[in-house]
Amino acid sequence: MKEVVILGAGITGLTTANHLNKKGVDFCVLEKMDRVGGVIHTVAENGFIFESGPNSGVIGNVEVLRLFEDLKGDCELEEANENVKKRYILKNKVWEALPSGLKSAIGTPLFTLKDKFRILGEPFRAAGKIPNETLAQLVKRRLGQSFLDYAIDPFILGVYAGDPNRLVTRFALPKLYNLEQKYGSFIGGSIKKRKEPKTNEEKQVTRGVFTVKGGLSSLIKALQVRIGDEKIILGISDLCVRPVDDHFLITYINHEGVLIEIETKKVISTIGASHLKSVLPFVEPEIMANITSLYYAPVIEVILGFNQWKGMKLDAFGGLIPFKEKSDLLGVLFMSALFKDRAPKDGALLSIFMGGFRRPEICDLPDDQVEAILKRDITALMQLDEYHPNLVKIIHHQYAIPQYEADSEERFKAVDAIEKRYPGLIIGGNLKSGIGMADRILQARLLADAV
Repeated sequence: MKEVVILGAGITGLTTANHLNKKGVDFCVLEKMDRVGGVIHTVAENGFIFESGPNSGVIGNVEVLRLFEDLKGDCELEEANENVKKRYILKNKVWEALPSGLKSAIGTPLFTLKDKFRILGEPFRAAGKIPNETLAQLVKRRLGQSFLDYAIDPFILGVYAGDPNRLVTRFALPKLYNLEQKYGSFIGGSIKKRKEPKTNEEKQVTRGVFTVKGGLSSLIKALQVRIGDEKIILGISDLCVRPVDDHFLITYINHEGVLIEIETKKVISTIGASHLKSVLPFVEPEIMANITSLYYAPVIEVILGFNQWKGMKLDAFGGLIPFKEKSDLLGVLFMSALFKDRAPKDGALLSIFMGGFRRPEICDLPDDQVEAILKRDITALMQLDEYHPNLVKIIHHQYAIPQYEADSEERFKAVDAIEKRYPGLIIGGNLKSGIGMADRILQARLLADAV
């Protein structure tokens, strides 16, 4: 018997559990993996510290700050250094700095002269009236094709590994959508929003890039310590939830092969959309289909470590590669330029991404072919005389990043319908409410509040 059962021990599930734990709620967390953290996992090897999942987060809401304040003493937030403000975009095989303001946007070679005038006129254009307008349609309407090709497209590749022609703005980037709808303009809206009164806590929401000292696994470990190992059950299989009268019956096989049953009044799911059908078999197939149809873009992440760096100056967040450049790579993050102690002194640590929504076939390549592409492309891109990394890790993410497309509205309605029909069942996870780490931390607060 438990008051609450949380499904999934990723960042959302653990943060939710931490909130419930502080309130004295009787709960447990069920996880199929043999460790907590989900896709978040930090590895230390041969003088390098790297992430095999998400590399960083953004201080995008007050809940991020509150979480680190709550965990003070067990983990420490580390903000990226000044290099994070500079970002490169590849155009005609040359890295160009992405403009950081109106003045640099006018001088950049990334945009056409016509679109530079469009940027100047952006504050005077009417707001769009198509609710499910794609990001590509919105950007072309307000800022022009070259801005889409060399600013928004690489940004979307870096965040979603997706296609701006498919992502719907109000679902994928709701803050951008609301800027236009509320203020009538991106530029004007940003200026007005900055002038709005804020609490002292809100003023600390810098939207700066962050990690945790020692890596993101330090955050996961801190949450695990606060929750208590006895409340987290790892290595389970055959998880199934069924409504019975006024409660839910949860069954699973534990790591010793024993069938376990739990009765609970409330279930919080934080697991991915693709696994919900088997976990919630009682949900009508036509309703569940609106959730399980969510597409997760596959991604390959390659970690390259160099004991002695002899390439281009690593003075930026990294470099993104627009789809128009016809590259097999999505982008490169300069991790050792952002955070401390990620590589040996005078060395470098890079994270390279491949695949994504528009190049999923790359994710099916064997590792030797993946590294052959790297050897061919990264040497020239990073101005290396030769390809001799001291560390190579190739990590395949089959279900990496959910794509918030036009079908998102039906998915959200399906979740609402299920929760209404089966009171006590609460569905979270990255199938709704955003994909970033700040989104997950905020959602955890809302899931706990729902209990």
